[in-house]
Amino acid sequence: MDDSRLAVIERLRQATSDHDLDGIVACFSEDYSNEWPVHPARAFAGREQVRLNWSRILAAVPDVTASVPRCAIEGDAVWTEWEMRGTRVDGAPHLMRGVLIFGVHGEHITWGRFYLEVVDESDVDINVSVGQNIGETTS
Repeated sequence: MDDSRLAVIERLRQATSDHDLDGIVACFSEDYSNEWPVHPARAFAGREQVRLNWSRILAAVPDVTASVPRCAIEGDAVWTEWEMRGTRVDGAPHLMRGVLIFGVHGEHITWGRFYLEVVDESDVDINVSVGQNIGETTS
């Protein structure tokens, strides 16, 4: 594996857990491009939007920590699994998990595809979920 690409991911993970806004932003290129394939309207471009997003997250979840339990490199992409947790300022728990695929070139992340979601703690099981996803109605 290309350790320099993984070092960029580790730098991002550490800056997140350290609540280092400038450190987080420094991981991304000026022309960073972000996609959310499952939520297309969330796509954005530019490092300044990264700053805005993370300034809001750090203010709302001041004790956020990040872990990356798994990662792999495929071509120019670094596939990463993330967990971010903490407590929101309103006292509610914050827990997100998902896959982030990053394009890492040199010292910066140049693009990202996010499949990151708030963990659903409801008791909706797979049968109900499949039914909801395909529009089944209960009688």
